Amino acid sequence: MKFDYDVVVVGGGHAGCEAAAAAAGLGASTLLITADLNRLAQMSCNPAVGGIAKGQIVREIDALGGRMGIIADTTAIQFRMLNRSKGPAVWSPRVQSDRTRFIDEWRKVLENIPALRLFQDMVVSFIVEEEEGRPVVKGVRTALGFEFRARKVVLTAGTFLNGLMHFGPRQIPGGRISEPASKGLSDQLKELGINTLRMKTGTPARIDARSIDFSLAERQDGDDRVEAFAAEFPGGEERVTLIERDFHKFSFLPNIGRRLNPRSCYIVHTNPEVHKVLNDNLDSSPLYNGQIQSIGPRYCPSIETKIVTFADKDSHQLFLEPEGETTSEFYINGFSSSLPWEVQLEALKKVPALRDVHFYRPGYAIEYDYFDPTQLTHDLSSKLVGNLYMAGQVNGTTGYEEAAAQGLMAGINAALSVKGEEPLILGRDEAYIGVLIDDLVTKGVDEPYRMFTSRAEYRILLRQDDADMRLTPIGHRIGLADDARYDAMLRKREERDALIEWCGRFLVKIGDDINASLESLGTAPLTASLRLAELLKRPQLNFTNLAAILPKLRKRIQEIEEERRGEIVEAAEILIKYGGYIEREREQADKARRLEYVRLPDGLDYHSLHSLSTEARQKLDRIRPATIGQASRIPGVSPADINILLVLLRN
Repeated sequence: MKFDYDVVVVGGGHAGCEAAAAAAGLGASTLLITADLNRLAQMSCNPAVGGIAKGQIVREIDALGGRMGIIADTTAIQFRMLNRSKGPAVWSPRVQSDRTRFIDEWRKVLENIPALRLFQDMVVSFIVEEEEGRPVVKGVRTALGFEFRARKVVLTAGTFLNGLMHFGPRQIPGGRISEPASKGLSDQLKELGINTLRMKTGTPARIDARSIDFSLAERQDGDDRVEAFAAEFPGGEERVTLIERDFHKFSFLPNIGRRLNPRSCYIVHTNPEVHKVLNDNLDSSPLYNGQIQSIGPRYCPSIETKIVTFADKDSHQLFLEPEGETTSEFYINGFSSSLPWEVQLEALKKVPALRDVHFYRPGYAIEYDYFDPTQLTHDLSSKLVGNLYMAGQVNGTTGYEEAAAQGLMAGINAALSVKGEEPLILGRDEAYIGVLIDDLVTKGVDEPYRMFTSRAEYRILLRQDDADMRLTPIGHRIGLADDARYDAMLRKREERDALIEWCGRFLVKIGDDINASLESLGTAPLTASLRLAELLKRPQLNFTNLAAILPKLRKRIQEIEEERRGEIVEAAEILIKYGGYIEREREQADKARRLEYVRLPDGLDYHSLHSLSTEARQKLDRIRPATIGQASRIPGVSPADINILLVLLRN
């Protein structure tokens, strides 16, 4: 058994699993330590991956060579593309997953990475030594008395650091139901100067499907059908399907696909009777009686917060989501609560479909320690403690996807540092992952951070459909994305660009038949022959309906690689339709990026720069930005302050 490693990862949640897989995948000898190897990448909250902006993050993780997308695909029981009614910049994939198979697949992946070892125990302290007057982590100690030395340590302890669960007035120490809290690490890091704060999150009850009256619920199916590029062609032709299978999935790898049978979700609604039960018992809610002092996620509020904040509403949607392909366990999305279980049960029984509801377990809230992310650099290493990286909820974020993204980057950068290479830092115009990390280390958090498309100023550039084009070359360059993934990306790009070029050459000639078809699709007839690429820019038209009226286009689409035909055609259509917007945003991003190359001296004394505003001096001294670009994004640092810094740097 080895006791010396290049990288030790503490915690086996979504961040820890991605960190360990990435570090080991880059050749660093890696040890993952977690309290329970049977709960790797546990979905502590809802059994789903992706969603608004989160789906983009998962595709980026996959494009770089991470594992979450592959495992989400192979364990999916429902797929949906959210925001389809809006532009492609905000289309977001989401899957329901089989919770237990998700864990099993992660364990299978981790146990088959040659440079990675797993160990089940609780880490209770870091081995810290002084080097040049600075504390440096040299390894970890566990509850069972093991010591593991490491050149780098990645902390991904999630909600376990001094975790405290609230079931109404009952308080139980723990990081998750039936799992103990982690003690000691927070106190040690606090002594080393790291700011330690508290946050709160919550989870709803799990219920038995056999106690649900589904006839009183609205069924919600996924996009589990062939929905694109199939049409009834005019002129008596036989129906032709241009795509034989559903292409909706996270992974860009062509040989990754769905394995499990789909299942439906269901929608029910609260009502005034439910709200009365909740209102009558608010004094027993830890959120409102002073028992919980920490801040919870504003964008995923508890049911008691909803009825207080939106007191004018007499109904809220609740989503009933299956926890697996065959299980009877359902998750009540939208009913997170820390109220006593008796109140939760009484309130849910007022929902007609849930009048006979049976709990598998009640909902609860949990408070836990997190650390000020502004004390990290962009590679997610600590500014105060050497060799220490942090990722996931310990940095003040919420969500599996945000955690996995940080874990991936922390694991990559820990391994690159071991090899003496430069860190990988993604720009805000390169990835949502770049936006996420820059927001954390530049702006900090005052509530659990959740990614939204609105946080990205270049979201037209950061679409879910082209994450492989943006990031697979980077993943391949550092050695995480293998040759097969890189070659698949190149083939897709070649086919996409060839289709775009063909559309730019193909002339749609004026004629009675074509004009009648165009008018039937709600668009103006041709007054002269027109290139297909120009015709496609009309909002009413797309490859699907044009293939129905243009045999040559239909034939051209059928020539595309069948396995990824839908993905390639969709990518080409987006670039044709939105090319002008994409180019304009790229120009804006290039202008802003110039400031990222203007570095600020490490030891700059901001308090001596009296021409800066007082707030700017304080914020700049606390954050210690690496570049002018980062400084410009610090709240409280004005454009005038940035101009002063630029003048001082020129001088």
